[in-house]
Amino acid sequence: MPEQYRYSGSTSAEIAADVEQAVRTGALAPGHALPTVRALASDLGVSAATVAKAYGELRRRGVVSTAGRAGTRVRHRPAVDSRASRDLAVPDGTLDLASGAPDPRLLPDHAAALARVAATAGPPGGYREAGVLPALRDLARTRLAADGVVVPDAGLTVTSGALDAIERLLSAHLRPGDRVAVEDPGWANLLDLVAALGLEPVPIPVDDDGPTPDGLRRALDRGARAVVVTARAHNPTGAAVGAARAAALRDVLARHPATLLVEDDHAAELSPVPLRPLAGATDAWAFVRSVSKPYGPDLRLAVLAGDEATVARVVGRMRLGAGWVSTLLQRLVVELWTDPAVRAEVARARDEYAARRSALVAALARHGVPASGRTGVNVWVPVRDETRTVAALRDRGIAVAPGSLYRLASAPGVRITVGPLAADDVEPLAAAVAEAVAGTGRAFSA
Repeated sequence: MPEQYRYSGSTSAEIAADVEQAVRTGALAPGHALPTVRALASDLGVSAATVAKAYGELRRRGVVSTAGRAGTRVRHRPAVDSRASRDLAVPDGTLDLASGAPDPRLLPDHAAALARVAATAGPPGGYREAGVLPALRDLARTRLAADGVVVPDAGLTVTSGALDAIERLLSAHLRPGDRVAVEDPGWANLLDLVAALGLEPVPIPVDDDGPTPDGLRRALDRGARAVVVTARAHNPTGAAVGAARAAALRDVLARHPATLLVEDDHAAELSPVPLRPLAGATDAWAFVRSVSKPYGPDLRLAVLAGDEATVARVVGRMRLGAGWVSTLLQRLVVELWTDPAVRAEVARARDEYAARRSALVAALARHGVPASGRTGVNVWVPVRDETRTVAALRDRGIAVAPGSLYRLASAPGVRITVGPLAADDVEPLAAAVAEAVAGTGRAFSA
């Protein structure tokens, strides 16, 4: 068991290697609390400075995180292949509302599009033909322009998903120790990525309209060299940047033109509200739109638009590594984008997610529990005690995500994914959440 793990090492390098191995093998699971610096130093017979140096190295590599009185813990997604992370699963019979994933039943069928790709693929391509397909580039430009994102002539490429794009952007512009402004609460995967890159996150408070202008101003005044903003379907709160908020954020960014602005529109067509882009608010900017949420998580492709210099850096780095995103995958995305039947399926999914979010937020309100969820596939519920709430719901057969995964300095909460939620689940779920928040309750039955 993790609580019985015996740490070893006499130098900071040996202690760090021992902890990393324990995380990799699953002996220390995500979320596990490491001993205090003084306690471990006493157990190992080394100085506190030696343990502190080991913990610092693990923190810089994104294996652990340190949060004041919460101590040092293994990250939810440590930057090392972890058997415990791979084995994490919701028990059978539990309603899984923790994943943040889209409902597979609302994803378009790829069979017809794959058949068309197979029929028109032609002979295998080579390295010279690699890159962004002209058909995909033209469609992407048109779709972005319709949402107000004007793409420069050489300002578009594709990456293997949104997080891949963000990693390449941050790596190309920043160095370990640099500060990056992130939403708080914000996307857990992004927070883990920032830690793994050795960057220092600077929190920006979030309300229903997205990151607050005052919070952004403070983060930039603190020296943040980059900022990552979620345009719509904010994870975990469902916030979306409106017209007035976009104008206010642009005003703040205009005073810091050298800042790298990264805008994430991962939900895209699934969002019921119009896009209010910040693209071009600084000299270095990037707008990232993934196809995973509307069309399927296995479609590892995102369109990255930006100023020519920023996009050129990403393309250059890709040529030195992965090279390009599969042209077969690009052809599949083109087929999905141009299929009227698929567009109708995505529109139905958008409306269904909106109905589920609205129904759950309304039901929680009737039980006296405030919640937010304007867009996206999640609902955010502020709570006083995350651990107690998550455990109480788990005992009732419901899995939700603890807000600690998404927070830096913001108030506690839990995230509920509406993907698997059926209409008949809503009222009993709201009652169970209310009872869990209050500290009483009974078993949930779907």
